[in-house]
Amino acid sequence: MKRQFLEVVSTLPRWVWYFLRDHLGRITGNTLGWITIILLHLASIPTLMAVLLGQSDKLPPVDLMVFVWSALVTLFFKSLIEKNFAYIATICLGFVAQTLIMGIILFK
Repeated sequence: MKRQFLEVVSTLPRWVWYFLRDHLGRITGNTLGWITIILLHLASIPTLMAVLLGQSDKLPPVDLMVFVWSALVTLFFKSLIEKNFAYIATICLGFVAQTLIMGIILFK
């Protein structure tokens, strides 16, 4: 079992290389934008979940949240202008999820 695991781990860089070589050229700007939106939403989730689960009492820094939410609001208005409904839906769902988590923390 341990040997099989080590074999899989040792071949992982080759798999990553093949994936990047075969698929990186097919990634579009819209795909990268969508990934950016998801990563921006996920920037504060670990800290919020730690507070929610009682692992920490420190909330995310205010400047981080201001910059992340400003970037997301900017991307939201950009997607409204471009009528990109995938971006709009992703940003709205992310805002709702973050607001629910912060509300649960606040009213806990």
